[in-house]
Amino acid sequence: MSGLVNALVIVAVVAIVIARQFRAQPIDTDRRWWLLPVILAVMALREPGVLDAHHRVESGALLAVELLTGLATGAGWAWTTRIWTSPDGVVWTKSTKASGAVWVVGIGLRVGLYAAGTALGVHQDSAALMLGLAGTLLVRGGILVRRARSRGAVGPSAPAYGDDSRPAWKESV
Repeated sequence: MSGLVNALVIVAVVAIVIARQFRAQPIDTDRRWWLLPVILAVMALREPGVLDAHHRVESGALLAVELLTGLATGAGWAWTTRIWTSPDGVVWTKSTKASGAVWVVGIGLRVGLYAAGTALGVHQDSAALMLGLAGTLLVRGGILVRRARSRGAVGPSAPAYGDDSRPAWKESV
């Protein structure tokens, strides 16, 4: 797949995911929450340009930092997401302002990594970014499903960091 197609896939996935997460939505712990991250990872790993052939050590280090950034962003996003249980027992989720801040910091770190790679003369392909995004979505989904399962039946709402602690009203989806 070309770099342009990868970039379009990344932009589309990020736009859809971010737009959906800032609306209240029920969490289905039985669905395959891991499927999209696995598809993104497979697409990224099929690309030959994940590592720069002329700078293997430097590009490997940048890829490792990209993956760690993705995992940290996913964890931060999941822990700043508000989860509550409605009276009918359905567990709902909605990202908070703090979740948006996590995204901004994560994007800033990725821009910094790209700048560092450029300064080192390392060719960077969009496959590394796609792999980092897959890690972000996988960790976020896993933590949210675990948090939702731990809520079990009806319980009080647990505010997330940075939440305004407003009443939990369902939004129409």
